[in-house]
Amino acid sequence: MSLGSLGHDTDSALHHRGRRNHLSGLAAEAAVERVYRAAGLEPLERRWRGRSGEIDLVFLEADGTVVFVEVKTSRDFDSAMALITPKQIARLHAAGEEYVGLRPQGQLTERRFDAALVDGQGRVQIEENALLGY
Repeated sequence: MSLGSLGHDTDSALHHRGRRNHLSGLAAEAAVERVYRAAGLEPLERRWRGRSGEIDLVFLEADGTVVFVEVKTSRDFDSAMALITPKQIARLHAAGEEYVGLRPQGQLTERRFDAALVDGQGRVQIEENALLGY
């Protein structure tokens, strides 16, 4: 094997892993969406992107509360929660502020920031209000 082909194999492996992670993330988001729908929430957005960043999922509760959801996947729930950094939480809150600015009630919109954790078995655990601002 030449050194030139070694780089190509590495690029291919990284591309494959990146694609697998992307598809795994989509599957986790779909599983989380099913849980929220089953609880009676209306899906508003999937992977909403604003100037401040991306929000994985956005739902609307019957009382008008907008629920922002950060989805994390790892081998277990604790490991998934540990992946959420204070910087990500700050970015999520900034994006949430931007998003509610587009809603009819603007900044008066009730909102909640949840962590949706997916373990290696595909089980979902919702932590409501887990992502308080920093």
